[in-house]
Amino acid sequence: MDKLFFDLKATHNPHRWHLPVDPSICVGPPGNVFMFGGVGLASAVAALERTTGRPLIWATAQYLGFARPGSVVDIDVWTPVQGKYNTQANTKGHVDDKEIISVSAALGARPSELSGQWTDRPDVPPPEDCDPAEHWRAAEGGLHSRIEVRVAKGRYGTARSGAPEADGRSALWVRPRERIAIDSAMLAIMADFVPSGIGAALGKNAGGNSLDNTLRIRRIVPTDWVLCDIRIAGVHGGFGHGAMHLYAQDGELMATASQSLIVRVRETAEDR
Repeated sequence: MDKLFFDLKATHNPHRWHLPVDPSICVGPPGNVFMFGGVGLASAVAALERTTGRPLIWATAQYLGFARPGSVVDIDVWTPVQGKYNTQANTKGHVDDKEIISVSAALGARPSELSGQWTDRPDVPPPEDCDPAEHWRAAEGGLHSRIEVRVAKGRYGTARSGAPEADGRSALWVRPRERIAIDSAMLAIMADFVPSGIGAALGKNAGGNSLDNTLRIRRIVPTDWVLCDIRIAGVHGGFGHGAMHLYAQDGELMATASQSLIVRVRETAEDR
């Protein structure tokens, strides 16, 4: 079984999993660190796939609270409908009696020779020709220190200030620094980079807190890097909406993602 980005632990109950929350899967400023939302969805995806023995088709998460370092998220899996080729399932992630994340999903595969994609990878430089990018908080530890990002289009981090993207799009090459396979769980983590596109679209040091995150898997293929093509649809009333296409280096569309979020602009050192 491939190594995961996080330490998901099985229990004596095949429908319950434990996720210890340590700083390596967290983000946030000193004194207010919390588990990265993408890890919440990714851990649910991993629990679902291991419980059902089937690959993910889609999963959608609703974020309800924060898990802090030192806590343990219990992930309970339900499979109310199990068909010949697919399973409809859901999970609840909670710390003690506080619910943190709710995930609904479908898993499975059907025998079919049909395969196609009708969207192309953006024409951007390969990762080796793109400059490494640093997260705006430049934290030495935590989740962002474990993920390498290179900017293929638009801007990232503090470089976004004063340079809005007219089309609301940005593209990042992303990969884990550790030897971790690119699977549905890892794609779920990368999908939660949609908020970084808010700052690129606005031309501000901005992002936000995700309200939800939906991941749809098309076809996962071996790749070292993933191109995250981020498309911000709009911002209004303090909320933003965006989507992402996730491509392998060879142009294969592996997944799509979308989410809504609370928009936050960080203009001062105190905001960081």
